[in-house]
Amino acid sequence: MALLLPIIAFICGLILASFNTTTSLRSVLSMLLARVFIPVVIIYNMVFYKAGSMSLMLFSFSSAIIIYFIYYFISKDRLQALCFSYTNMVWLGFPIALALFGPEVSAPLIALYIGGSIFGNTWAVTSVSSEPQSFLDVAKKVIQSPPVIALMIAALFRLLNVQSLQQHQLIDVIYNSAKWGMSFAGMCVLGMWLRKTRVHIEDLLQGFKVALLKLLCGAVICAISYRFLPIPHIQDYIGVMFLIFCLPPAANIVALETHYHGTGVSARYIAAGTMVSCVICVCYGIVLHLI
Repeated sequence: MALLLPIIAFICGLILASFNTTTSLRSVLSMLLARVFIPVVIIYNMVFYKAGSMSLMLFSFSSAIIIYFIYYFISKDRLQALCFSYTNMVWLGFPIALALFGPEVSAPLIALYIGGSIFGNTWAVTSVSSEPQSFLDVAKKVIQSPPVIALMIAALFRLLNVQSLQQHQLIDVIYNSAKWGMSFAGMCVLGMWLRKTRVHIEDLLQGFKVALLKLLCGAVICAISYRFLPIPHIQDYIGVMFLIFCLPPAANIVALETHYHGTGVSARYIAAGTMVSCVICVCYGIVLHLI
């Protein structure tokens, strides 16, 4: 079911792209994703996070920043660098990780997702824009961005001791609805853009080169982290930590690009990256089972 909903949403996006209302619907879904669904997911997980999760959040957040600047140094393109560093943990990462490592990796997966999500949705403020911006303008936009506001709200809730509530079924319902909404909106918007986006052989070849670079960066970062960082139970989580470097660009990027800049250039990068990543994840699974 975790994989079925995104597929249905993607197909809906492809179909809806044929109608005249596509532009307005795409804008509404992008707005809901950026300002409602993602912030709710961040708030919930930051309020109810488990002990030891913070180190994994910091790992995914810091790793994303490192590889973002590595690729930006090479390409000088902020949007491509965002696609390189903000990976698809929601509809592709979770099913693959659960299939490879089992349900016991759910908690570290959520922590890794939060760190990457905070990075991606915050960095999108500057990465999806082609116009130069001053430091003060960037800082103002980052502070006013939905993920950062969500972190502030989560901190307030923790001060109010909301995490100690024994009965929070309604909160769980809201969280699960936002999680499904986030997956549906992101994939639906991606489908709308891809209906008008062509992926060529050159895109796939470029996606393969980018994926190899990401794998190399991931191997180095994970090796250094395993040796030097005091992450609890890292020996159990290192495989999942490396998996995030095998994943394609987040489908949410095109929705965020639509929301903040009104374009969908990243749809081509996401499509090519997803095709390449599926092959890489299969190979990674084979290697894990051979070890």
